[in-house]
Amino acid sequence: MRNHGAQKQKQKQCLMLAAGLSSRMGAWKMLLPWGAATVLDSALENALSFCDRVVLVTGYQGVRLHQRYAGHVGIALCHNPHYLQGMFSSIRCGAKQLVPGDFFVVPGDMPLLSGDIYAALWQHRDHNCCLVPEYAGGRGHPVLLPADMREVILQAQADANLKALVNARGRYAVPVATPAIHWDLDTPEQYEKRLRASFKPDHTF
Repeated sequence: MRNHGAQKQKQKQCLMLAAGLSSRMGAWKMLLPWGAATVLDSALENALSFCDRVVLVTGYQGVRLHQRYAGHVGIALCHNPHYLQGMFSSIRCGAKQLVPGDFFVVPGDMPLLSGDIYAALWQHRDHNCCLVPEYAGGRGHPVLLPADMREVILQAQADANLKALVNARGRYAVPVATPAIHWDLDTPEQYEKRLRASFKPDHTF
């Protein structure tokens, strides 16, 4: 029988960020309608279609999210009281809740990232560097970080950013077959465009 530590190391885990103010949207985007669910519901469902566990980092409207997802199998909630300091403070908060092993990092406002994208990155873990999906020459999300990046993040200065840490560690681009890796929802125009395209009857990827 394998020991518990070995099982933890093989766990597929994702750090998902849902702490921001959504200032460019004009409304809090995480719980905006997305089909029969919400933007964040869909992002979580997609991540959990491949990952065993999602560490969901909350901040603004944290009470609502903790009430919504408390007790949900596969979701570990982590509140960042310093979310106004920026995204990296939320990444550091979530990193404390990770178990040993490689981990994904993804924003919670990307409801079109299918499990296939997570799987494509996971298959390239032997490169032993940070993995970034690429479509049509542009890189996007999620990113897959090797296990040692957890300690790098925790030891970094408060004003660091993940992009710089990834570049310093080394990255490898993994080609994927969908532009969804670029589609976050920062503005009302982006939200309406993706919503219409995603739920019209003849929509396909």
